[in-house]
Amino acid sequence: MFLLRQLPMMSCQPSRFINLTNSMRSLSITPYFEQKQAVHLLPREDRKHKEINQVDEKECENVFNKVNQQLRKDEGGRLFAVVHLCGKQFKVTAGDIILVEGYWPPAIGDQISLEKVMLAGGKDFTLIGMPLVEPGLVDVKATIIEKTLSHTKTIFKKKRRKQYMRTNFQRSPHTMIRINTINVKGEINKPTTKVINEKQIF
Repeated sequence: MFLLRQLPMMSCQPSRFINLTNSMRSLSITPYFEQKQAVHLLPREDRKHKEINQVDEKECENVFNKVNQQLRKDEGGRLFAVVHLCGKQFKVTAGDIILVEGYWPPAIGDQISLEKVMLAGGKDFTLIGMPLVEPGLVDVKATIIEKTLSHTKTIFKKKRRKQYMRTNFQRSPHTMIRINTINVKGEINKPTTKVINEKQIF
């Protein structure tokens, strides 16, 4: 019906007929870039083996050997680490004190090991996890030194013209942790048999 109504007008204006046919063609035929054949990618393993050659492998081995040599001689400097603790990330070094907000079961004086290490490094190297570093490679020891409450927070609520007004006070528990030591155990680029416990509370 649309075409029949437009025929008298198109006979007077041929340019409108050309535009109409072009618009119909664009809806019925896919563009050229959509008609191209899909690119077949090689499996990830095949691409990886083809991209990495022997020269790259030797360079990686040299880097691993240099880092392992620094760790044996304690030439890595002051080590640091990024640990995942109670849903947050903390960048720590030996002797730092961090504050954990909210309820946390460990008591004062408990010695704990922070196993969820996301990154660790020293003077000339950095170990980056995906998302965690190899279990058992980096050992972070800490001690619970204080458990206290936060400062008093005032919570005030009011609804106008409703005779509603409430004032409450809230204090949340805090835990202070001192980082004792950060050590890199074992050698880099060698798998360990230790498995991290994902159900642990910290």
